[in-house]
Amino acid sequence: MTSRSDANPGAQWRADIASLVFPVTGHGAICAVHRGAFRTLLGVDPTPEDCLVYFQRFEIAFEAAARAKIARKRVAPGTNLHLTSRDIARKLLEAAQVEGGELP
Repeated sequence: MTSRSDANPGAQWRADIASLVFPVTGHGAICAVHRGAFRTLLGVDPTPEDCLVYFQRFEIAFEAAARAKIARKRVAPGTNLHLTSRDIARKLLEAAQVEGGELP
């Protein structure tokens, strides 16, 4: 099963690795977020569609988390990476504090 995100046409669900994947703009690589990370973030066992909707809703935080991890770990351009729920939650919290926005 492959599902696509409307917000980021490159974002899709990969059933073979039970992960949402999206391209990291300017890095030339793919970032994966495992279903388990979404389970932690959402507090339920999510469907692939739930994961895509959550990604669409907080895409800026996902992109920021990927860029932060690339910088922190010095991930070489073109090298794929993955995000944990902790990576994403950190950026969601920062965004909410800075903008006074909603917390997931």
